[in-house]
Amino acid sequence: MSTPGICYLVGAGPGDLGLVTLRAKECVEMADVLVYDALSSPEILRWAKKGCEMVNVGKRAKDHKLSQDGINALIVERTQAGKKVVRLKGGDPMIFGRGGEEAAELAAAGVAFEIVPGISSTIGGPAYAGIPVTHRDHCSQLTIFTGHEDPTKGESSIDYAHLAKTPGTKVFVMGVARLREITAALIEGGADPATPIALVRWATTGSQKTITGTLADIAGIAEAANFGSPAVAVIGDVVKEREKINWFEKRPLFGKRIVVTRTREQAGELSRELAGLGADVVELPTIRIELPDDKQGFVDGVAHAHEYDWLVFTSPNGVERFFDAFFATYEDARSLGNPRIAVIGEGTAKKVREYRFAVDLIPEKFVAEGLVEAFKQESIENLTLLWVRADEARDVIYNGLVKQGAIVDECVVYKTVPETGDPTGAAARITEEGADLITFTSASTVENFFKLGLPWPEGCAAGSIGPVTSEALKKHGVKPAFEAKPSDIPGLVAAVRKWSVALKAT
Repeated sequence: MSTPGICYLVGAGPGDLGLVTLRAKECVEMADVLVYDALSSPEILRWAKKGCEMVNVGKRAKDHKLSQDGINALIVERTQAGKKVVRLKGGDPMIFGRGGEEAAELAAAGVAFEIVPGISSTIGGPAYAGIPVTHRDHCSQLTIFTGHEDPTKGESSIDYAHLAKTPGTKVFVMGVARLREITAALIEGGADPATPIALVRWATTGSQKTITGTLADIAGIAEAANFGSPAVAVIGDVVKEREKINWFEKRPLFGKRIVVTRTREQAGELSRELAGLGADVVELPTIRIELPDDKQGFVDGVAHAHEYDWLVFTSPNGVERFFDAFFATYEDARSLGNPRIAVIGEGTAKKVREYRFAVDLIPEKFVAEGLVEAFKQESIENLTLLWVRADEARDVIYNGLVKQGAIVDECVVYKTVPETGDPTGAAARITEEGADLITFTSASTVENFFKLGLPWPEGCAAGSIGPVTSEALKKHGVKPAFEAKPSDIPGLVAAVRKWSVALKAT
């Protein structure tokens, strides 16, 4: 018996990934078909399951990859075929998103659908610019309209004379190209030319830009600033509140475009930290993690781990692959026996603790040489150690521990390979728009970044997590602007912040 399909009309929010609803995330994760527009936060695509059909339909002004009729036909056809279809739309699907039209088409076709509201840019955009759309000192009424229609055309369905006389805040979207005509129509209809107005471009993202003025002069200000769409406009005295509560644009990394090159699975932690500080984060994974070539050796190493005196982990990836394999083999954590555990770095230690195991040894310097040095404080002569590592790891640890008299076996639990997929178009964005900083968290991220053949962005700096990564950069003729100390993600975030502060001081 075939499974009936269903289409979810999902609001993706205004841009900040943190503003996507939990229900929207659930829908994307279970989608068989994901139909998305150009205004969706591209990082949302990472939530899609393997094998999900992704269809970019564009839907940006004057640049539609598929007509609205084509989109309607697509979502109906895929739903009728028994698929779980997600139609992902920027903002809220029912606020100038043509979600009502798409829902009507689905209803007419007799297929199941669900509407998942999202935060609209008409509300979220002003909030991120420090402008409350309602405020008891200024207004208690809100009017939202589209600026897509030309006010100079007689058949326009928007009564600008009526709008001009309507009290309270007015918000419109899709009107930057007609800003001069819209403001002129409002003034002609009786609006005070001195009424404050703000335009917020790429609202809620690290690329957000806000300009303010009055109905009389905002068009000239926007033209001088080459201010384009997508943008939301706010008209009314509430704009004055921005001077007091402009919070988002005051974050320490605001205005900086920072590239994260970690694996797609690991990028989230660093991206969240940087975005939380206001950066415009572009995720361009240059590597991905795969099973090692010697899969039997991997299985055998994990199965016999309880026979060792020490387990040595040098990366969170190694910890995760090891314990995932361990618990696929054993049901009881006590099957690991009682080996002591050594790690490099707090990030690796944190991952070990997630599996409810304690860490016995962590070096002061979060590099292989630091771990070898730390073991000199232990007596490991004739003890057995299992080094859980990546395929391409340096031999510093093996040689250093053997020199101290230990019996060292190696368990290769993963390998890194070049990442070939780029579903969010990050590479094109970096090439076209540039970047202020590219962060590197391992030598392999460096090597595979340069294999992409992308031109180094003009004026762009490189940030390194540690000395090995720094050496890899220097081999490619790039001197890192800074090196994290300690060599972990918190250390890297702190170094990025310090770099930004130093730039502002110059």
